[in-house]
Amino acid sequence: MPRQSISFTEPNDEWLKAQVENKEYSSKSELVNDLIRKARKQQNEIDWIRTKLDKAEKSGFTNDSKEQILAESKS
Repeated sequence: MPRQSISFTEPNDEWLKAQVENKEYSSKSELVNDLIRKARKQQNEIDWIRTKLDKAEKSGFTNDSKEQILAESKS
């Protein structure tokens, strides 16, 4: 696993230390990796939603009522 040297602001470092001291994580490295995984997952979800929205916008507008749209989405 590649090693990196990074610096944290004092409040962030204190928060990281507290998480490790509270036994939430075994090390700051484990915590930082978990935060990165969560951020990557969140970005993937945002990208998926953005793709869906782009596709929907490009498909054009409809004159269907909200009831018709709801019925169609349930079928």
